[in-house]
Amino acid sequence: MMEKAKILIVDDDPDITEAMKIVLENHDYVVNSVEGIEQAMESLKAERPNLIILDVMMKTPQDGFILSRQLKDDDNYKDIPILMLTAVQEKTGLDFAPAAGDETWLPVDEFMDKPVKPDMLLKKVETLLKKA
Repeated sequence: MMEKAKILIVDDDPDITEAMKIVLENHDYVVNSVEGIEQAMESLKAERPNLIILDVMMKTPQDGFILSRQLKDDDNYKDIPILMLTAVQEKTGLDFAPAAGDETWLPVDEFMDKPVKPDMLLKKVETLLKKA
């Protein structure tokens, strides 16, 4: 049997985190969740995930961008796929999707708008894990 994929959720919204956790755990993923950059780095050092689901806006509106750049600049973590969640488009009208994958500005692998639809979440997670 294949080892269960480990997913780290970095989001400061407990409702969203809990909803995603339930969906993912029901599909046999092992899920850990933290609320910010510092906890994310501690969690990564303790146990390497197969995928990171990362919110854009946490303590500051840039937290997600900052963490994604830190990870992609770090040889230990740069190959872990990142799925970024954002309510930015809804709140600001900005669409970040075309910038996803931009090495300097937004080094993430995929983008999803909040609120997250469970079937879309699972599809993106499966796709990213296959690529990894």
